[in-house]
Amino acid sequence: MPLGPPRFAASGTADCACTFSRLCYSLRRMPTFWLLAIGLVAGVFSGVFGIGGGLVIVPALLYVMKMETREATGTSLAALIPPVGLLGALEYYRNGFINIRYAALIALGLFIGAYFGAKVAVALPQITLRRLYGVFMLLISVKLLFDSK
Repeated sequence: MPLGPPRFAASGTADCACTFSRLCYSLRRMPTFWLLAIGLVAGVFSGVFGIGGGLVIVPALLYVMKMETREATGTSLAALIPPVGLLGALEYYRNGFINIRYAALIALGLFIGAYFGAKVAVALPQITLRRLYGVFMLLISVKLLFDSK
């Protein structure tokens, strides 16, 4: 997939399901704004809930930037490489809320798991990957909604 701004249909309107096509077109012509907004929202959610990539960035890239699933996932991973919650983790550390050993072991698992996960995702058809992602999010949602703890 080529890098660059969101793709537009031949008619000159944005490729989205927006009823107000002029507004949608105008909003999509501001990819820098939207990408910064996605990062800001993901950063806040990361700081509050410890999430970001899979639950915030990927869906935003899919629905706001109209990316294909593998491109959205790859872009999310690439965006997370430099900052990955450094300032948020520092604040938690200052307040005594980080288990360094656990974090290091999880990081090692992430390092190895991301490689194998990417190999699987690249090999899957787009629709299969999108459905698996939806099922994953649904299961997490149900668990959070009905967990008694």
